[in-house]
Amino acid sequence: MQAERQHHLQVTAGDVGEYVLLPGDPGRCEAIARRFDSPRQVASNREFNTWSGLLDGVRVSVTSTGIGCPSTVIAVEELARVGATTLVRVGTSGAMQPDIHPGDLAVVTAAIQDEGTTLHYMPVEFPAVADLDVTNALVKGARSVGATVRVGISHSKDSFYGELEPDRMPVAERLHARWKAWVAGGAICSEMEAAGIFIVSRVLRVRAGGIMLIAGNDEGWLKAQEGPAAADNLELLIDAAIAGIRELIAFDLHAAKPQPA
Repeated sequence: MQAERQHHLQVTAGDVGEYVLLPGDPGRCEAIARRFDSPRQVASNREFNTWSGLLDGVRVSVTSTGIGCPSTVIAVEELARVGATTLVRVGTSGAMQPDIHPGDLAVVTAAIQDEGTTLHYMPVEFPAVADLDVTNALVKGARSVGATVRVGISHSKDSFYGELEPDRMPVAERLHARWKAWVAGGAICSEMEAAGIFIVSRVLRVRAGGIMLIAGNDEGWLKAQEGPAAADNLELLIDAAIAGIRELIAFDLHAAKPQPA
């Protein structure tokens, strides 16, 4: 653990808990922190907004990462330096399978590395895989709040509009071919951060997982992000993530106790 204040997040040792939720949007941090006991904002700099509090007597935090892997792995690096040991991506994504609908939740087991950041850490052959205990806790937590849960592989990309508007890109043929392959392989959702979180967490020897709200599909992406229904869906996502962290805290406390022979 490093004592000095971190350059980008502007946090230091003692500011954050071992369990940290990672939304992209700085505006969602306070909404997540409201689920904590005694929440307080500890830092805000650039796209990085950090709040801390307690869940079941254990110190937890939420830090926004901005959009995409480059800024996200900065957050992962600096959080690990000040004591975070469990990182959970809490964000939105687009469905990749026809039977997945807006309002469903996706618990991500691994990520397709269709981005460039992780190549600065590991060769592309190294898999971007979530921690099993974190994943199991998120599945259990999401089901406990009544969510429709899909479990599987996400697609982590660098270009939002390359996905939404591939036909206008000079490399349209390549984009379509790769997307078709991801879908045929069974990927459940597309987002922009999971691969970076999973790879860098492995390198740093901390745990990571991800839970995503399906905010749209081929029939409607933007519609799913507007109005009361979208707000309700985000509340469900937050409820599921908090329930997952509580499951993980309980699991960790039990695992730390001496077990009978």
